[in-house]
Amino acid sequence: MPTRKTQFDEVPPPHPHSHSAQAVESLRERVAELEKRLQEKELEADALRRTGHAMGFLLDLPRMLSMVAETIVQVTETDLCLIYLLNETRDELVLRAASSPASSAVGKVRLKLGEGVTGWVAKTREHVALHSEAFRDERFKLVPELKQDRYHSMLSVPLLGRTELIGVINVRTDKAHEYTPAQIELLESIASQVAGAIENSEQFDRIQRRASQLSTLSEISRTIASSNYLEEILQFIVAVTAEGMNLSICSVMLLDEERQELVIKATQSLSEEYRSKAPVKVGQSISGQAVRERRAISVRDVTAEPSYAYPDIARRAGIVSMLAVPMFFKDKVIGVVNVYTSQVHEFSDHEVSVLQAIANQSAAAIENSRLMDELRRSRELLETRKSVDRAKGILMRHKRLSEEEAYRLIQKKSMDTGRPMKDIAQAIILAFEEE
Repeated sequence: MPTRKTQFDEVPPPHPHSHSAQAVESLRERVAELEKRLQEKELEADALRRTGHAMGFLLDLPRMLSMVAETIVQVTETDLCLIYLLNETRDELVLRAASSPASSAVGKVRLKLGEGVTGWVAKTREHVALHSEAFRDERFKLVPELKQDRYHSMLSVPLLGRTELIGVINVRTDKAHEYTPAQIELLESIASQVAGAIENSEQFDRIQRRASQLSTLSEISRTIASSNYLEEILQFIVAVTAEGMNLSICSVMLLDEERQELVIKATQSLSEEYRSKAPVKVGQSISGQAVRERRAISVRDVTAEPSYAYPDIARRAGIVSMLAVPMFFKDKVIGVVNVYTSQVHEFSDHEVSVLQAIANQSAAAIENSRLMDELRRSRELLETRKSVDRAKGILMRHKRLSEEEAYRLIQKKSMDTGRPMKDIAQAIILAFEEE
């Protein structure tokens, strides 16, 4: 009796190699994927190695950033790299490095936070990848200084330090380009490395500046201790302070208590217009306010400060930010030290402290110099009086003159010859002693 066929009998038996073929294909795909990832990691390692080589120029930040920009173009196979850093006041991004041919725009391009794609990345601290027609993005901003601003693709990543934003790195291509997750990760890794190097460079600069400032303070202390000449001391103070603190201008103004005016007594500025500025009344302009309020006052931009008395002179002299520090001697204000920078600068608490120490040492030196001048004058007056008294005695004995007549004779001779009474008296003493 023939057996009845079921639905299972219609299914052909499995091919003995079908499962192994699928497994082999899966393995091939896995190997290809791993090889691609390995290649990407090798490219990333090479990129970071080459970027690390540029970090060898840590003490020369502009050169380091320029080398990094060129390296990024090579390892990402893009057409242009731009590196923006935040300015000191942290409200603007300034182009600090660019690969060829945009290197001539370095220092000329400035963007506010939130302005353009770059500003948006800085504000949000998130990367942006535009694969084609980047100029159609609503955040796009045309930058005239960058002549190749009709690019198609753009990848922008934030430069993040340990605690705060440092800047933004952009790469561009002239043609459309699809940025892969690996390429984005690569640029973010480079950005992290660059951010760390910039922080180290800035920390080194701060240490150097502080060392230079303290050295300035020490040098001023030594000079003050070894010199009694006021003009020499003041000129030395302004010159060393300007050089040691990297300032455009440093000046010392002393207080005329009778007129209640501040007068420039020393400056290393070569601007004759600045050197010959009119005296400032106490309470007027920034210097006068610092004296009246007995505190340091800083101004971000004197050319835009309504209370600053000489904005036109400041523009012509090329000065922007200012710090005015009163000079104290035993709780008495005797003048003010003014310093200026050629670019916008926020004076740190440390800089204010160093300059206050310089101002107070200067005040002590000025008072000591005045005391020495007074002592010299007193001694000279005493010597003059001794000589005149001796000469009077000689005239009274030899000319039979009264004391008043002898004095008037010496006085008249001094007036007739235009010579000091001391010289006339000593001549009389010498003449009669020779007899």
